Amino acid sequence: MMNDDLNDGRIPAAFLDADTSSPLSDPDAGAGTAVLERPEEKEETRRSDDGDADRFAHYVSRDRIAESQMTGRPVVALCGKVWVPKHDPSKYPVCPDCKRIYDEMRGW
Repeated sequence: MMNDDLNDGRIPAAFLDADTSSPLSDPDAGAGTAVLERPEEKEETRRSDDGDADRFAHYVSRDRIAESQMTGRPVVALCGKVWVPKHDPSKYPVCPDCKRIYDEMRGW
């Protein structure tokens, strides 16, 4: 159908010829809502895959360690370190930041 077939003279031709697919095509046309798409920002977490790069044993809940061993997904220590545990933590000294945070949580 052509625009002239739809218009019986009561609608100005400018409205019939306008791009109606975008609410931003005529911002003065009255009330309406426009949605602006925001690009998704992916937060990158710094991660060390070797698990012992800083040579400390970190505090992580046992449940998270067990889950990581099953899935291979990284864990987050109390100090914020993100890694996939692969080595025996008893061979390393305890991370001083993890220990401090843990002691504060326990109320020491």
